[in-house]
Amino acid sequence: MTQPQTRVLSQDLTLQILDAWGRSVDLPSTFGYDAADPWAVWITFRGPRDTVRWAVGRDLLLQGLTDPAGEGDIQLWPSIDEAGRAAVVMELCSPDGRLVTQLRTHDLYRFLTRTLALVPVGAESIDLDDLVAEITRATAAE
Repeated sequence: MTQPQTRVLSQDLTLQILDAWGRSVDLPSTFGYDAADPWAVWITFRGPRDTVRWAVGRDLLLQGLTDPAGEGDIQLWPSIDEAGRAAVVMELCSPDGRLVTQLRTHDLYRFLTRTLALVPVGAESIDLDDLVAEITRATAAE
């Protein structure tokens, strides 16, 4: 018997940030992927007062594993963490501020590999009829 494959993935990942004294502090986050929106990865940060969600292009995250990637609001580049392990630095900028984090390359790679098993690079598509129906339902409900 074949198990149905989920079309939505979620993985908790720990990012590191530097505090005001230069010490590394863990920042829990959740990386999410929905095959219905195959180009985006959603990163959710839960703080003591707010929850913040960022949409990041999956292709940008894939490139950032090995090469500098991105312009403007989101930039990534490969690095090495304090323990000498491969890491990816991710800089997020908004009108409200700037956040520079890093995460282990292995952890990001493992998550992205799971997304690629659902929707390989080049196989991304979107059902425009479903999108129009969803927008029409949302507009009618308002």
